[in-house]
Amino acid sequence: MTTPVLETNALAKRFGRKWGLRDCTLSIPPGKVTALVGPNGAGKSTLLRLAAGLSRPTSGMINVLGGVPSAADASLLKRVGYLDQARPLYKGFRVDEMFRFGAGTNPTWDMTTAHAYVDQLGISLRDRVDKLSGGQRAQVALTMCLAKRPELLILDEPAAELDPVAREDLLRLLMREVAERGTNVVLSTHALGDVGSICDYLVIMSHSTIVLADDLEFVVESHRFLSTTSSDALALPEGVTVIDTRTSSREVTHLARMTLPLVDETWQISEPTLDEIIMAYLRLRTGSTLSQSHYDAPTARGGVS
Repeated sequence: MTTPVLETNALAKRFGRKWGLRDCTLSIPPGKVTALVGPNGAGKSTLLRLAAGLSRPTSGMINVLGGVPSAADASLLKRVGYLDQARPLYKGFRVDEMFRFGAGTNPTWDMTTAHAYVDQLGISLRDRVDKLSGGQRAQVALTMCLAKRPELLILDEPAAELDPVAREDLLRLLMREVAERGTNVVLSTHALGDVGSICDYLVIMSHSTIVLADDLEFVVESHRFLSTTSSDALALPEGVTVIDTRTSSREVTHLARMTLPLVDETWQISEPTLDEIIMAYLRLRTGSTLSQSHYDAPTARGGVS
């Protein structure tokens, strides 16, 4: 499969006078676990709902698994599993009743898998949904998605507000599915630790648009800290795009995207952590222009608007 699992071009969604998403251009290749990172209000949930066919764009294009997502297109929707932040379950149902509902509405439903997952998690089929803990409800909701056997899982903050044990159990369940079936995953998260541990593709959103999208390994390898004493007014090397700058009384440090290797002995060069890279992009102000040297550094291969 070479078709992007999620592809957009100039995608925009407006809610009254407010833009929930704008000028979103993105192409996520297959075979990836993709982290969608950004502050509240950045447009993450809006993008995921559009991808799940639960909302229609104001303008632009969106394709999922090569098709246009729509609530009316059953052939495409059966290939996609979507988990909303609210984890919608019928609270009056027992777990086995939720599974029977899932089997009746999804032609690819695998009841054996559903039973096996909750058994491993220590959840009884006779438990009522409203009596489950928040972590258990999240696990049941994710099991509902996994038992559908989708080609693409779209997860909106799947581990939000879970305690550490429930969080780890849920992520283990997710990664087992990826390892055994090669399922494509796009998930939004505020937990930067999850990005490095389970994801291999990164999309950063800020102010309703995309500011970075690429393979996680490439993101880490293409960013460096450049430091010099504050008394020196050094010109930036060629091929450098400054993302963030820290200034103290003694030193100026730029976190920059660049073409490597960089040969310039006038600068002290060090490697940032993934968390530091992500935080630098999240600090970008709306409409800000990145400081650049003589020519642009390579844009993200996955598409940056």
